[in-house]
Amino acid sequence: MNNKNFIAELSKRCGMTVADATASVDTFVNVVTERLKEGDQINISSFGVLETKMCKERLSVNPKTGQRFLVPPKIQPVFRPSSKLKDKFK
Repeated sequence: MNNKNFIAELSKRCGMTVADATASVDTFVNVVTERLKEGDQINISSFGVLETKMCKERLSVNPKTGQRFLVPPKIQPVFRPSSKLKDKFK
């Protein structure tokens, strides 16, 4: 499902216009992004937890040239599904 299909389904189920659904999704994404940048966890009951994880710097090797280089540390978003969500797939 792509973004356009998701927004169409959301607008149909919620009884709102496509423009309103698009604005809602954009606002949700912006809020989640801002909170994750600040290092907060977002817990959505029956869905899961969105949080960030710090990946340490590491040494890597280019397989073609054999040259070593340092990969800088970075912060990655992580999603942990809730047990209720996992149970729905069993």
